[in-house]
Amino acid sequence: MALDDPNFLAAFSADSHVTEPPHTYSARIDPKYRDTAPRVIREEDGGDSFVFDGMPGKVPLGIVAAAGIPPEKMRLCGVPFEELHKGGWDGKARIADQDKDGVIGEIIYPSVGMMLCNHPDPDYKQACFESYNGWLAEEFCAAAPDRLFGLGQTAVRSVAEAVRDLEKMKALGFKGVMLPGSPATEFGWHDPRFDPLWRACVELGMPPSFHILTSRSDGDNPLEDLAKEAGPNSNTVKTVSYGNRLIMALQNIVVQFVFGRVFERNPDLKIVLVEADAGWAPHYLNRLNHAYNRHRFTIGAQDMQKLPGDYFRENIYLTFQDDPIAWQTAHLMNPDRLMWANDFPHSDATWPWSQSVLRRHAEGMPEATVRKIARENAMGLYGIKMPAKVSA
Repeated sequence: MALDDPNFLAAFSADSHVTEPPHTYSARIDPKYRDTAPRVIREEDGGDSFVFDGMPGKVPLGIVAAAGIPPEKMRLCGVPFEELHKGGWDGKARIADQDKDGVIGEIIYPSVGMMLCNHPDPDYKQACFESYNGWLAEEFCAAAPDRLFGLGQTAVRSVAEAVRDLEKMKALGFKGVMLPGSPATEFGWHDPRFDPLWRACVELGMPPSFHILTSRSDGDNPLEDLAKEAGPNSNTVKTVSYGNRLIMALQNIVVQFVFGRVFERNPDLKIVLVEADAGWAPHYLNRLNHAYNRHRFTIGAQDMQKLPGDYFRENIYLTFQDDPIAWQTAHLMNPDRLMWANDFPHSDATWPWSQSVLRRHAEGMPEATVRKIARENAMGLYGIKMPAKVSA
């Protein structure tokens, strides 16, 4: 889209992805894990899938890179790697995809790496993440460092190691860290022993992100038995119920950071909840306040310096792509903490229609607020400047 088009809105995606190529987890991995590293296999249907030793299931690549494909033509399986969007793994090709969508830059998350967050072996997981970080920095983002901004991964086997990993990521040029929903330590994110990591995130300017699909609890589907008995619609019931759990997993992380007093101890810390939409947030932060105001004595909560909802509004960013409710209720949250994303190249992506989606969902809102949500909030959080060839 031409930059002089009056309908053009220079957008910045706060959540986009790569489609990891077959060598991502083998070329740079610790030799100890080379024979068991995540790898691509060709299925009988002609499609490709990533498989992992020590973890059930596969990741069919069809659904990972289905951006722009009509719903009736989308295929979970049966898609070989060579038919996927080249921009999913080639940084130079990715710029053409950005230009087609009216996007001036992207925060880059993994695809297979999300699934690896749930691997039961933290040592294997750490080796995979280190290999991924090297590929992302040296091959993908290096192709366009002013348009592609990576986040590193770590298994968080210990607080001290996580801090060292954060420093390595900073040296690689990454803008933040994507943490697993559950650390590999024996204590949770709310434990004060994690405070050195949060201080490092602030001091290094590396905001931590929590993406859907990265928590162990994601797989705990309470309706699984019902789904088995739902006849021909059993898979639909199970899948939609599973989707609800993804949002709940991130809400549970919010509880840890708010009621675990993480933000109270680390007031400058900002975290990002990724790809769980945002339209639910006004009601949720109100319920956090209700739990505190009405039940804090019965639940054993001590007095807080601010209301839980105030911590949510100030310390938590949310990304979303196709969520008109988030736009309509922005005034009930904090418009400075909302960040639009296109989710390219995943099946949920708004690519290549992001310009029309943005304008339709933001209709009637002040242009200054639209610019904040569409690009300025994300670019400000990560310290990113407007590319020289793009006019605001």
